[in-house]
Amino acid sequence: MGTAVRSVSAPDAVEDPRELRCLPRARLGGVCDALRDDLIALGARRGGHFAGSLGTVELTVGLHWVFDTPRDRIVWDVGHQAYGHKALTGRRQQLDRVKCADGPSGFLRRAESEFDVFGAGHAGTSISAALGIVEAQRRSGDAARTVAVIGDGASTAGMAFEALNHAGELAADLRVVLNDNGMSIAPSVGGLRRTGEFRKYFESLGFSYIGPVDGHALDELIPALETLRDASGPTVLHTRTHKGYGFAPAAADPYGWHATSPFDRATGARKSGSNSGPPSWTEAFADALGRVADRDPRVVAITAAMPDGTGLDRFARRHPGRVYDVGIAEQHAVTFAAGLATEGLRPVCAIYSTFLQRAFDQIVHDVALQGLPVSFALDRAGLVGADGPTHHGVLDLGYLRIIPGLVVAAPRDENQLQHMLATAVGSDRPFALRFPRGAALGVGLDPEPKPIPIGHAEMLCDGSDVALFALGKTVSSALAAAEKLAQRGVSARVVDARFVKPLDRDALESAARHCGRIVTLEDHMLAGGFGSAVLEALAASPLHPRVLAMGLDDGFVEHGDVDQQWLDARIDAESIAQRTLAWLESC
Repeated sequence: MGTAVRSVSAPDAVEDPRELRCLPRARLGGVCDALRDDLIALGARRGGHFAGSLGTVELTVGLHWVFDTPRDRIVWDVGHQAYGHKALTGRRQQLDRVKCADGPSGFLRRAESEFDVFGAGHAGTSISAALGIVEAQRRSGDAARTVAVIGDGASTAGMAFEALNHAGELAADLRVVLNDNGMSIAPSVGGLRRTGEFRKYFESLGFSYIGPVDGHALDELIPALETLRDASGPTVLHTRTHKGYGFAPAAADPYGWHATSPFDRATGARKSGSNSGPPSWTEAFADALGRVADRDPRVVAITAAMPDGTGLDRFARRHPGRVYDVGIAEQHAVTFAAGLATEGLRPVCAIYSTFLQRAFDQIVHDVALQGLPVSFALDRAGLVGADGPTHHGVLDLGYLRIIPGLVVAAPRDENQLQHMLATAVGSDRPFALRFPRGAALGVGLDPEPKPIPIGHAEMLCDGSDVALFALGKTVSSALAAAEKLAQRGVSARVVDARFVKPLDRDALESAARHCGRIVTLEDHMLAGGFGSAVLEALAASPLHPRVLAMGLDDGFVEHGDVDQQWLDARIDAESIAQRTLAWLESC
């Protein structure tokens, strides 16, 4: 069953910063040891984000001991380095259910604790948020202090520079801790990392600079934090930490241990189970991109600090020198790709759906407006389960299909994925395709990826009573729902739409003519999504078919099990069949 999380009755297992601040400094080492022990036990039992929080144990304890939290505000960047913060702020026992529907989020959430000052799931936000808090405090006369803790590569985000630049202009009493571990998920990239000129960088922006200090040595760290606490004006404390510190396997490979499956604490061996199943969608994408690139030397790939999460590390082993990691800088990634495309290359931006939201203007202005052949591969589209609302990719159809000239598609399986990639690269136009998280379907692959007609749907089975128009992952649910409907005497046509833009209007008109009633299926928000596109297309149809759109209602979906999320959204096969049958009976 794994190693249980230690009880809060352990002598140094503190779970309230006010209790922590009653301890003498000499006791802090024991608190750190107990906290790290808990985090290792939690990782061994449950897996999940791991190495980042191990590297911030001393920093977390030091911040809560030196500063008067929650009156003093600590603004964390991202959440996977803040599990220790959660444990110290009343959620020690609850962490055993982290990312479960009945447990705490894996990220920072204001609704979860008064100590979570600002919600954080996307990197690079802490300094901007903290600066806003500081300015609001100045205007209200609040003497509380605010600290932004940025690290795990978030300082490569352009937004972080923008905030630092503004803070220097305001001469605000902003305190920043740079948790410098040389990593984001993968090793950090960029000129600042190579030159190491941190003092010059911060001082040029109007900051006073403290450090660097060893972020794991309390005798160095605590005095430095006290200096930061007592500083005035923009001040940065530079701490050097080691991601995965305190657990040898993670410290030796912080990249591989950023997130983990459950493991044997004594040996570090992962308990990942059998690898005999189908590949993940990410692996299928990487392999498909490799096959496309085998035949087209113009293809290059771009990641925003996620080479492993997007499969581009796998692609890079097949095609060395054809991957660019730009750091946590999605806006730059897109415009950089646009520049590459002007010179004849065919760039593929592999970015999670939820993160591509940050580059909307660049997609519009720098790619689509200029008609440049940039392809976007949106991993983690749809509901993603445990990572929750900050990471669900359920807005992409809405924000992409409104962009003129952009093709938007979704494959139903990994074989269609490789053909869509070939279509995208060979289309000489902006192209976006989305695919989900998790295991692919395990279908056989055609020998070579080949282009398919843009804007053409595919009818998978015919029927006369109702047409189920599905997209991407929902195609499997539609086929299963059609079988259930057949058992209840309903003949259902199933159409794989494949493309949201351009829509196959002929397929829609055919369904309207022969079935009269159409159901649309998507793992996306109903507002502005695939169903909306179908309704818009059929609004002027003289056939006036009845349309029922199934997807996600207006609201953020909480973290939990992805299958349960589909059940709750009523887009699983049984729910589709029941809802369709009830609707047909009411028509």
